[in-house]
Amino acid sequence: MNIALLTAGGTGNRMGQDIPKQFMTIDNIPVIIYTLKAFQEHPEVDAIGVVCLKGWEVVLQAYANQFNITKLKWIFEGGDSNQHSILNGLQGLKSMDCSDDDIVLVHDGVRPLVSGQIISENITTCREYGYAVTGLVCKEAIMEVRGSCLRNISIPRERLIRTQTPHTYRLGTLLKAHAEAEERGIGNTVASCTLLGALGIDDQHLVAGSERNGLKLTRTEDVELFKALKDTEREEWLK
Repeated sequence: MNIALLTAGGTGNRMGQDIPKQFMTIDNIPVIIYTLKAFQEHPEVDAIGVVCLKGWEVVLQAYANQFNITKLKWIFEGGDSNQHSILNGLQGLKSMDCSDDDIVLVHDGVRPLVSGQIISENITTCREYGYAVTGLVCKEAIMEVRGSCLRNISIPRERLIRTQTPHTYRLGTLLKAHAEAEERGIGNTVASCTLLGALGIDDQHLVAGSERNGLKLTRTEDVELFKALKDTEREEWLK
């Protein structure tokens, strides 16, 4: 199977609202539903699991029922870090008799503008190489901050990647990586790609992301950007 595993276990403190950001409604639709719809409507995605903030599972299921997200099969409890939440989701999938060969697309629940093309290319790349990481080559000048000062870094920007999600792997690959990380005391990695990178896996294949998919709802200004982008269409004259 091709399984989407959405992470929605955070409290959203940086958004500064009264409810977690993944459950905020924008134009009468919860943020998490926008993201779920992208995978619901993709023909290659067979099932969806969500790692959910504890206490919000019933709300999530109610929203899924309301908006006809029929591919949502499992809701797992979030952990105290992103790494822990992803592990909870992976172990949950395994306990539901998912196969080690199943492809798992790990995606941020508050990154709602993922395209069908990005999802397709993640699946195709993972099938061929075993790893797929969505990202974009940096076009900005990148510097390092030390204290209150900026310093140049030696890596040319065309070799730097701004990672997005999905990060896509076989279920068995991710479970093995998390087990090894625990044995080696590697914790609090921010994403699956950085976890595998910390383990020395340096052949993760890049899938081209997009500026739209780069929008992760984290702060209040991201909400305005999302509202401006969500209903836009590509101009026909653009090549």
